[in-house]
Amino acid sequence: MLRKKLQDDSIICLKSGEKDKLSLIRLILSQIKNREIEKKSELNDEEVISIIRKMVKELKESIEAFEKGNRSDLVTEYKKQLDIVSTYLPSEISDEKLKIEIEKLIAENKAIFKQNKKQIIGICMGRLKAKADPSRIIKVLSTFLTS
Repeated sequence: MLRKKLQDDSIICLKSGEKDKLSLIRLILSQIKNREIEKKSELNDEEVISIIRKMVKELKESIEAFEKGNRSDLVTEYKKQLDIVSTYLPSEISDEKLKIEIEKLIAENKAIFKQNKKQIIGICMGRLKAKADPSRIIKVLSTFLTS
């Protein structure tokens, strides 16, 4: 469904002449296609979201590097790209809801949590990565791991 939206938006951008947005959407679609070739099957929305999240992370890292290098021209360009790419990500859940979700997962996996607290990290990442940024998940999880 998300892939279809990207394809539709690329056609709209092509017709309206939005070259910057079009090239960015084409980049996303090419990364999706490459992953599908690797996997040898079509990607679901969650896998497409992970590709887009990876792009967002890379753009943020580039922005930080360009800010350190005093390249304000590239900073503004990459921030525009970040804004465009971010529109295709679903809105993330709040910290309170994230904490509740993590508490549920810990309750469901009490035996694993009691045996080795760090194993819950993989479980939470697998289930919640589509709902929240992994760095936020780790931040909230750390409160449970230290207690």
